Amino acid sequence: MDLFIQIVMFIVIISVLVILHELGHFIPAKLFKTKVEKFYLFFDVKFSLFKKKIGETVYGIGWLPLGGYVKIAGMIDESMDTDQMKEEPQPWEFRSKPAWQRLIIMLGGVTVNFLLAWVIYTFMFMNNGETYIPVNQIEHGLHVDPVSEKIGLKTGDKILEIDGKKVEKLDRYLSMDILFGDEIKVLRDGNEVLVPLSDEGKKAALESRGRQFIVPRFPSLVIGHVEDDSNAESAGIQVGDKFERINDQQLQFWDQVTTQIRSNRGETLSVDILRDGRKMNLRVQVPDSLPVGIRPDSNIAEEVISITKEYSFASAIPRGFIETINVLVRQVKQFKLIFNPIIQGYKQVKGPIGIVEMMPTMWDWGFFWSFMAMFSVWLAFINVLPIPALDGGHVMFLLYEMISGRPPSQKVLERGQIVGFVILMGLMVVIFGNDIWNIIKRFI
Repeated sequence: MDLFIQIVMFIVIISVLVILHELGHFIPAKLFKTKVEKFYLFFDVKFSLFKKKIGETVYGIGWLPLGGYVKIAGMIDESMDTDQMKEEPQPWEFRSKPAWQRLIIMLGGVTVNFLLAWVIYTFMFMNNGETYIPVNQIEHGLHVDPVSEKIGLKTGDKILEIDGKKVEKLDRYLSMDILFGDEIKVLRDGNEVLVPLSDEGKKAALESRGRQFIVPRFPSLVIGHVEDDSNAESAGIQVGDKFERINDQQLQFWDQVTTQIRSNRGETLSVDILRDGRKMNLRVQVPDSLPVGIRPDSNIAEEVISITKEYSFASAIPRGFIETINVLVRQVKQFKLIFNPIIQGYKQVKGPIGIVEMMPTMWDWGFFWSFMAMFSVWLAFINVLPIPALDGGHVMFLLYEMISGRPPSQKVLERGQIVGFVILMGLMVVIFGNDIWNIIKRFI
């Protein structure tokens, strides 16, 4: 049932985005009296799951869920229907329209994707506000785990700037900004220190599969999670227990707990806890390599200093626009990680299989709208790249025509489509292969 919900959520999100993207091409094409022969959700390689002709257009659903398309008469596209191009141009064909109209038709899809993200973010800010932790409220700095330590941070650091830009809030994007950054300024032991961000640490962060590595250091020792069949569970530790001492050392911060665990591999810890007002002593065996199986309840402390900024509809509009631009900028920046030979971010790129695994196992409208907005921006960015077979490839040829005053030859357009198709199929093979390999690695 969990997998079913994940698949359904993924298909619904992709379907909505594809239909709206293709409508972005379809509507201006119809406004400019251009014939649209097909409008498809997903690709109909060899056969369709459904199709129906209404007027001059065949509407259908293909079986291959890798996108969708509209087939516009008189245009060289992924269908490679060159027979039509041998005939004399007709007034209703794409090639007969002025270049500026063709440009609007080709940019329609990415424009709709961008506007959709803007609208979603606007309503999310209006309905939910914006919750974050002001960095100046983090009194004790950061709690640093082995991943953030590899990146270059230390326990107690207070983040001031990333690449010269002042950091004012700790939110879900701060970890990403650190991964995309080159250096970070922190307040460490009362001194401002400029720390180069390690590529090895960034690689470790990516390999941790999205685990949050920027965590405030709170004087909270309440246990929020105990792994099933772990040594902690075997010792009798329960969710809600509060650490007081380990091996007679008084505790104040959670990083002191992790330090004790790491420095006593293979040993038995004497743990004093507080449960329902009663003091208890437990003996916990620390494995040589595996974790003990506990995590802190950081929500208790985070909720105390978190703030939620409210937005009216009027103020949510510019905030939604800024968020859309921020998401776009971060997506561009991630190529720094993908092509870095040390970080090897390309290994973490997810295709349809990996994306399905990211979906929650219970229907979550907050995730649904947030993911749809983010993915809509991603589709806009990918489609505007100047690669033949993508919208950006057509735009590139159109801009050449508008600047030079003459269109590229049909042969150039055909060869461009073939090259673009080969590039896209090669990328899909790599992405699907990466998804499958990541699944196989779990069982090795």
